[in-house]
Amino acid sequence: MDLPPILAITMGDAAGVGPEIVARALTQGERHQWCRPLVIGAVDILTRAGRLVGSPLAWRKVPTPAEARFQPGTVDVLDPGNLTWDEVTPGVVCPAAGKAAAEYVLKAGELALAGEVEAMVTAPLNKDAMRQGGYHYLGHTEILAELTDAPRCTTMLVSGELRVVHVTRHVPLSQVAQLITRERVLSTITLTAESLRAFGLARPRLGVAGLNPHNGEGGLLGREEMEVIGPAVEMARAQGIDAQGPFAPDSIFWRALRGEFDVVVAMYHDQGHIAIKVHGFERSVTVTLGLPIIRTSVDHGTAFDIAWRGEADPQSMIEALRLAAQMARRRREDHDPTAVDV
Repeated sequence: MDLPPILAITMGDAAGVGPEIVARALTQGERHQWCRPLVIGAVDILTRAGRLVGSPLAWRKVPTPAEARFQPGTVDVLDPGNLTWDEVTPGVVCPAAGKAAAEYVLKAGELALAGEVEAMVTAPLNKDAMRQGGYHYLGHTEILAELTDAPRCTTMLVSGELRVVHVTRHVPLSQVAQLITRERVLSTITLTAESLRAFGLARPRLGVAGLNPHNGEGGLLGREEMEVIGPAVEMARAQGIDAQGPFAPDSIFWRALRGEFDVVVAMYHDQGHIAIKVHGFERSVTVTLGLPIIRTSVDHGTAFDIAWRGEADPQSMIEALRLAAQMARRRREDHDPTAVDV
């Protein structure tokens, strides 16, 4: 019997919306038909979140993934015992919640590396709470890159048919131009092309965005397109990658939505994030490329302003679960010697 993939789902920062979107996402629809969820978090907090959103699910603590039953109506929870509700103030930065949230990510990553789960899906962290809790990472990507010894990672955002990968991410805008080098652009292009097989794209079409207004206007508004980005695209094409560009940032996303490209390589954080979130904020998902494990995530933060009011939209979490399950099945097929490539 072809069982659905086992997904490790982190609860996220308990002071934010993580517990309630996990509870609501696992309640809606027949999730057990396409994934076997194992939540990494605190059972008492998840139970409380379930009551908040009116979920009929029961939350069952298990000591190891091997003892999970994956029964409809019950969610198996691997609880490290590192957080209780008394340590959490909803909507407020709590060092204990930040510390626990980072440890949930580390545990899920370890399970994925060991092959005990087939993918991991993460609820949001709060960077300030995590730092106050003793973990000085910028976010999930940095935690998992260190854990897995991944030499290069980047973020891809997915919203429906639009996919965007970033050359630079969490850096001040004033520093972006100096970080746009041939080596970094080429590395991002090659990593993206290599990683998209998990989406069933054997030869993906990459559209590469420029950095400056009007694509630099022939050097009048900046020379990065001529001296850095364009040469990196040509180097990628010489390696057999179907990359094109650079193209003006104000039109490339529209062209991708028309079907010209499978993915857009953006130069900096907001260039790509704005396009994704305008296109479909409620269903956008983050995927980390370059890891030896599959990791997807919601594409929003802890939303302290609405935390524990029962108002948080679970759609991004639902999409992250769905995408992780699809990628896990694709990886199974890639490693199945009996599978036939049609």
